[in-house]
Parts: sequence; structure tokens; C-alpha cells
Amino acid sequence: MKTFVIANQKGGVGKTTTTINLGASLAKQGKKVLLIDLDPQANLSSGVGFSQQFARESWNNTETAPYKSIYNVLVESTPIASTFVTTSIPNLFLVPSHLSLAGAEIEMVNMLSRETLLKKALSEFKEPFDYVLIDCPPSLGLLTINALCAADQLIIPIQCEYFALEGLGQLLETIKLIKSVNAGLEIGGVVLTMFDSRTKLSESVVNDVREFFKETVFNTVVPRNVRLSEAPSHGMTIAEYDPNSTGGIAYENLAKEFIKRFG
Repeated sequence: MKTFVIANQKGGVGKTTTTINLGASLAKQGKKVLLIDLDPQANLSSGVGFSQQFARESWNNTETAPYKSIYNVLVESTPIASTFVTTSIPNLFLVPSHLSLAGAEIEMVNMLSRETLLKKALSEFKEPFDYVLIDCPPSLGLLTINALCAADQLIIPIQCEYFALEGLGQLLETIKLIKSVNAGLEIGGVVLTMFDSRTKLSESVVNDVREFFKETVFNTVVPRNVRLSEAPSHGMTIAEYDPNSTGGIAYENLAKEFIKRFG
């Protein structure tokens, strides 16, 4: 099982969109994938159609079981396997978020080994997933630090816009600090998102990012696509909503490249 954190402290870069649709495309290609929603806004959860009804279909919950989330895992030491939720895509599973996660960082401050709570939770279950993808809030707080400590690889989405590299310096400095706790963490890839072929700016940003990150950047570039924006409002991934759209094709190609890179 390989664990990836999809993170960028800058908001609006396509982080959650990438987690949802990369995960779905990997599942469509036969990989068993677990998505973890570590953002209190729970956009990842709603984006794959999560509801309490889905929660009751969890592997380890009964029909009347309460809704368990990543909050319970971090703050109450609930076994993470008891929070798994099925989705409408075979091989794609979810650990949902909850609004209570917004206060979790305050509750975690005085907890022992607070930076490695998620890593500990993941180490205690043996389900045969190929990939775990963790979606983070757009900040470098304790939730994101937990994800970085738990992951093998960091995937950084960068939008093809003017302020693309803004904040990346601080993220890279944080990674250096995290290595004292998680020495194996590496930058596994950079995903270019929201590419607009009508502008020279997008092409300029692509060139700048490729020059900075070299071969770490994935060849697949995700375009700005209205179908990608519409899909979450229907609780669907792009693989379900419109797989033949430019966004759907891009994430399918990204998944193939991802499998080739990481196995």
C-alpha cells in the first residue's frame, strides 16, 4: 500500500478535484483506492456522493451505526477501518470528513505524538489497498502535518495561473522539517491544473513549473473544463459524469501515468 498526500497551501488549485478524479480513474483501471478527506469543508466527501446512507454501508458498521469520520480517528482513536465508506465506483472507498474536524487541531494540541496520529491509524489496518490518497485543507496546520507525516509521497497540484508558485517555498520548507519525523517523504509528482489553451500565460506557467521541478512534473496537463466543475454538484466524479470530456480524458491519462510511475 502506497500513501500519497495531495497538498498545496494555496487554495483553489484543483487539489480536491485532483484527489477525487485521480482516485476514481485509478479505481476504474483496477486499483483499489482509499480516499481520506482531511479537510473540514468535506468537499471530497460530497464530491463522491457521500451521505449518511453511504456511511451505513461501511464494511464494519451495522445498519443503524452512527456516522464515523476522520475526526473520530484522530481525536477519539477510532479504528480507521470502521470509518470506511463505499462509493458508487467499485474499488473506490472513502474515509469521510465532518464539520467537527474544524476544531480538531485545538483538541489535538495536547495529545501525545499529535503529528503522527494519522500515521499510527494507517499502520494499524491491513486492508489490501493499492493507493491511499489524502486530501488536505489549504493550510499548513496540524491536519496537513499529520498527512505529510503519514504519506510516502507528496503530490502537488499547481494551477496554470499568475500566482502559481506562490506559497510553494513555505511548503517545501515544511517538507524539510517533516523529514525529521517522516524521513521517507518525497515529492512524488506535480500536477498542472486549470490549463487554458487560449492564453499565453498558461503556457508560460507550464514552462516555469517544468523548469523548477524538472521530471517531477507529470506530462499530463489538466485543462480548465466546465464539466469538471459541474460533476461535484451531482455528487459524481468526472469518470461517471462525463468521462469523454477533456477533463475526464486528462484524469484518465494522469491515472495511467501515475500507475506507470508508482506501480
